[in-house]
Amino acid sequence: MDRQNLEKLGLRAVFLNFLKSEAFGGIFLFFAAVLAMIIANSPLSDMYFNFWHMQLGVEVQGLMHPFPFLAHLGAQGENGSVFIGFSMHHWISDVLMALFFLMVGLEIKREILFGELASFKKAIFPALAALGGMVVPGAIYFTLNAGTPSAHGFGIPMATDIAFALGVIMLLKSRVPMALKVFLVTLAVVDDLGAIVVIALFYTSALDYWFLLLAAVLIGVLIAFNRLGIKQLTPYIIVGVLLWFAVHNSGIHATIAAVALAFCIPVRPKFDLEDFTPLVNNTAESFIRGRSEDRVFLNESQVENLRDMQRQIHMVQSPLGRLERALHPWSAYCIMPLFGFANAGVRLDGDIDFSAIFALDHVFLGVMLGLLIGKPVGIFLITFLCEKFGIASRPTGITWGEILGAGMLAGIGFTMSIFVSDLAFVGAEHAKQAAEISKIAILSSSLLAGLVGALFLLFLSVLRRDYKQR
Repeated sequence: MDRQNLEKLGLRAVFLNFLKSEAFGGIFLFFAAVLAMIIANSPLSDMYFNFWHMQLGVEVQGLMHPFPFLAHLGAQGENGSVFIGFSMHHWISDVLMALFFLMVGLEIKREILFGELASFKKAIFPALAALGGMVVPGAIYFTLNAGTPSAHGFGIPMATDIAFALGVIMLLKSRVPMALKVFLVTLAVVDDLGAIVVIALFYTSALDYWFLLLAAVLIGVLIAFNRLGIKQLTPYIIVGVLLWFAVHNSGIHATIAAVALAFCIPVRPKFDLEDFTPLVNNTAESFIRGRSEDRVFLNESQVENLRDMQRQIHMVQSPLGRLERALHPWSAYCIMPLFGFANAGVRLDGDIDFSAIFALDHVFLGVMLGLLIGKPVGIFLITFLCEKFGIASRPTGITWGEILGAGMLAGIGFTMSIFVSDLAFVGAEHAKQAAEISKIAILSSSLLAGLVGALFLLFLSVLRRDYKQR
């Protein structure tokens, strides 16, 4: 093979590795947000905003009479029909984001059982950091907006966008120690768990107790599946869809159903590795024995051996791991960029009165200060105090400056913050304007947090290098 072809293969490998990296997911999400802002303030703006209000679903005649409870699926038409579906925006925020939260739930369960949250000693430091990074920003926002209709938005600056934060730190590569990357990943996982709790507790509408009871029964069914040792994912997914329907109509945000489903997905595979090895060896030997020298194609025996091997490989994998791997590319390259594209578009020329940005309660300042100041201060302060009082110890190889830098990157709220802002102002006075202002604050402060955090960590890496060279 000539040098030119080798170079092409090398570039292709580099490109494919970049596509699979966490950095690409964050960059793709960033470009989706920038594209949304450009389109929202272009001649295509009306088309952009109208698209998200388009209804997507099916209209069924006379469905409501024999099955009244199905009326919860959509609006009743004038002719007695029922529309089953949502607007495009709700399909993304309620349905597709449920898949994102399913993946988040799977990651949290994996980390709790086998990862950085598996032991109290390893989990306590990043868990406390995440707690400080949620409480301080929330307190800053609430203090600035106490007594106003916008006070309910305190959850907006509490969230961290794991894709963006990890994307930035992965771009820094060897300039930051691996221990800091592990710390930020663990912090972000705990932060996601905290965001889920905040959504469940504080952003729930009036409860429908019948649907809540149905949701509890379905969770019981999922737990029973797990206890009975059912390893196939299909039964879990079917019950999970029903659970989403029940939770959606109970008044609790439907993404909580996805997290509950994730925690019920079994971890142990059907075959242990010890049982799998001799089994697959026997299948491989049977495949070799069945070969024929005078045949180009595989015979039926060999094809059946390959099918057996495929089933065996499938059964030795963890159901949780299989589902997580299947969801990850959809989440990173489709769901999150689509969510960012649908929500980052803010019209700057007509819908927002910029003189009201600081006059409308203190939404802008609350979000901005919460993400830019509250996050790093909360993360740094609580971990520093806990180490001084002997509650937790800093991971080996991480300086306090790097902890502060990671706290700056945690100020990238973006996806999760926008998600909470869509829930925070529902029914409030000036709800639409408050949500738009909060999105401007989220976008600008997330961009600043990423730039400042990255530059700060680069500065620390230069100091470390210069110190080693002396």
